This record gives sequence, C-alpha cells and structure tokens, in this order.
Amino acid sequence: MQGLLDYLTYLAVRVFICAIQALSMETCQKIAAGLAKLFCDVLRVREKVVDDNLGLAFPEMTAAERRRLSRRMWEHLFLLVVEIAHAPRKIHETNWRDYLHFKGDASPRLVSLLLGDRPVIIISAHFGNFEMAGYLLGVLGFPTYTVARTLDNPRIDAFLNRFRSRTGQHMVPKKGGYEQIVETLARGLPMTFLADQYAGSKGCWVQFFGRPASAHKAIALFALNHDAPLVIGYAERLDKPLHYEMGMAGTADPRSGEEHVSSVPRLTQWYTSRIEDFIRGAPDQYWWLHRRWKDNRPAKRRGKLAA
Repeated sequence: MQGLLDYLTYLAVRVFICAIQALSMETCQKIAAGLAKLFCDVLRVREKVVDDNLGLAFPEMTAAERRRLSRRMWEHLFLLVVEIAHAPRKIHETNWRDYLHFKGDASPRLVSLLLGDRPVIIISAHFGNFEMAGYLLGVLGFPTYTVARTLDNPRIDAFLNRFRSRTGQHMVPKKGGYEQIVETLARGLPMTFLADQYAGSKGCWVQFFGRPASAHKAIALFALNHDAPLVIGYAERLDKPLHYEMGMAGTADPRSGEEHVSSVPRLTQWYTSRIEDFIRGAPDQYWWLHRRWKDNRPAKRRGKLAA
C-alpha cells in the first residue's frame, strides 16, 4: 500500500513539474505568489512554527511584518521548485554568466581554494536556492560531494538526485554516509553541508540570533581533522527567478592559528554567526519552517553553550 501511495505522490509531482516546464518564468512567478498566499493565509501551513521563529529572531517585528515576511518565504520556497524544473533547459556551460553573479571577490577566492591540493568544506543553509548552488558549481566545472537527507519517498528522492547529479554533483546520504565523507576528504575533494539544522540535546550549543541553538559537531571536526579550509557560501535569489548572487560570508583555515579554529565549539559558533549574517541580509529567503531553537536539555543546563 505504501508503495502505491509513493508512486501516486511521485506521479503527481512529475505532472506538476511538467506543467511548470510548459509555462514561462513570468507565469510561474505569479503561480508561486498565488501558492504562497494559499499556504500562508488560507491553509496556514506551519503558521505557528514560522511565526514563533520570526518572533524569536526578530523580536522588534510587528505581527503584520512577520506575516508579510512569512508570505515572501513561501513564495521563495515555491520558486525553488520552479527553478529546479527550468534550470536544466536554461542554464548551461555557455550562458551561466546570464544567470549567476559573484559578490565581490568570491569567485577568485573560491576557485583558488577548489583548485588547491587540500579538501574544502563548503557550508550553507536553507537559504535562497541552496539546491542551485551545487548545481551551478557543477556547471562551472567544480562538482562537489553533498550530504543530504534521503527523502521518505524513494521515487521523489531519485528524481531530485537526478537533477542534483546532472552537472556532476555527487550525493552522500546523511544517514550512514560517514565513511564516504571521510574517504572523500582524504582524497582532497570538496564536501558541502547544510549547517543550520537542529542537532539534538547532545549537539554543540551555539548562539543563533541571540539564542542557544544546537548544531552538529561533525562539520567542525571534519574541517579540523582533515586540515580542510571551511567556506561559508550562499546563492541568494536576485530580482527575478533563476538569477542569483553567489557570495562567500567567510573562510576559516585550520592552519591560520586564529582563535575561531582552535576548537570545535569556537569554529561551530563562528560559522553559525556567518550564516546568521547572510540570513539577516535577506530574511525572506530563509526557511523558517523548522524549530531551530528546540532545547530538550535538563533545565539546569538550558541557556548554556558548549565549552
């Protein structure tokens, strides 16, 4: 029965994608705006979670401002789906400059690291179009190994991974992928992670928007144990779909001797703060759908950060 349900869900997704591909980007943008109003104002999907998160991150915002930001978040989320559907037909090796702009000196800095003889760890968040970031790096000739959670529906998971791997990106399952991550870094190849997810009560506790949040320790451990420069990057959507600004919010080199690479907690706090910086620049492009500030620790430990 579950197999039939998965197939029907996959079929519905494919029909939707085919319909989107048959429409112009301008029409798709209007559809995304309409769906955003439906999900935000009518169905009110995860309304409390989104509003609570925005209230914690931006206590100065009014309820009306939070609602407007929530609606824009949903629009950006649906645009991500639209862009995944259209990108393979529109963006390729000869015209990527029409769609991608690098902020400041991000391009030479990133290229220099990726052409070096050391592994590089690129981290980002559920911001802008994070799916297109890996896709575009592949277009530029720098395919990465990307850690991602396997979707519950195997057919949709395979469909999404075909898009991800179209330009050479290699997917590593979040669950059970440790050995492959270690092997990839040992070979001096680039790894990418989304680093803004709740890591449980035993995670590394850091400040995120002024509140304790649990982050995974593994990313900092991989960087320090494998002598891998850590890059914080993002792909922010510009004024129209399929147009992005790729930026670097910072780099951390274990060889630098700087204070923020002296321990796992310090490095984790450092990159979490850099992620916060680019989210504050365009908060409507961040996914406020997850309970990032859950705290299941005993009461006496709450509010404390990792030493």
